[in-house]
Amino acid sequence: MRIASSVTGESALVKYLLIGLALIWLAGFLLLPLIVVFVEALRQGVGAYLTALVHDDALAAMRLTLLVSAIAVPANLVFGLVASWSIAKFRFRGRNFLITIIDIPFSVSPVISGLVFVLLFGAQGVFGAFLVSQKIQIIFAVPGIVLATIFVTFPFVARQLIPLMQAQGIDEEEAALSLGASGFRTFCLVTLPNIKWALFYGVLLCNARAMGEFGAVSVVSGHIRGLTNTMPLHVEILYNEYNFVAAFATASLLALLALVTLGLKTLLERRGGRDVKI
Repeated sequence: MRIASSVTGESALVKYLLIGLALIWLAGFLLLPLIVVFVEALRQGVGAYLTALVHDDALAAMRLTLLVSAIAVPANLVFGLVASWSIAKFRFRGRNFLITIIDIPFSVSPVISGLVFVLLFGAQGVFGAFLVSQKIQIIFAVPGIVLATIFVTFPFVARQLIPLMQAQGIDEEEAALSLGASGFRTFCLVTLPNIKWALFYGVLLCNARAMGEFGAVSVVSGHIRGLTNTMPLHVEILYNEYNFVAAFATASLLALLALVTLGLKTLLERRGGRDVKI
């Protein structure tokens, strides 16, 4: 603090005023809503809270959310590793275009991305007639939810790895190859250990986003109770039905996921040090 004050020339009053404003902002926009979620979830007692969580529709939403995450996260893990390895270690035509493509989900609204899948795979979409003839249903079914979730989450792993792998360069890989190691062995014994904390961090963010995604999933799911409702969609339906305790009970699970994610994020930053890039 002394170093910062001497450099900026700010008085102690200004310093504590800025810190206080930051804390008030965090309390008003982060802590207070989080507290409200748990207070409303437990308003009618622990019994009502647990009853809401073990309801058939709630359990179905939890299972679907876990299923979608179990598919989307490994898929994005593989894509992130392949894309970051290619971009950071090689120079090829279309490299900058690939980087741009990876960033598309960050710039496109999730609702629009969901609508794109409807236009492609819906009954009236580009491939709709073929899918209907083959009795394949993607929209308003689990495959559509998985596709939408993969799309909105695939930048997370790659975007954590690319800057780190570019900064590390290729010297260690070249040394391993010159000593006779194969490409796969070099990746497993040299590259992977150097990026493991950033990789874990990217997977963590990817999983949190996959389980909490609402916009894109809402468009392609059809909101079918017990079949295509993930946890965020289940919360919306319960809230619109004025079943506030059940809605906030399910929302509390997502809030707990956010807290666990925050804790793991802090742990990874401590363990990984500079290997984890935010």
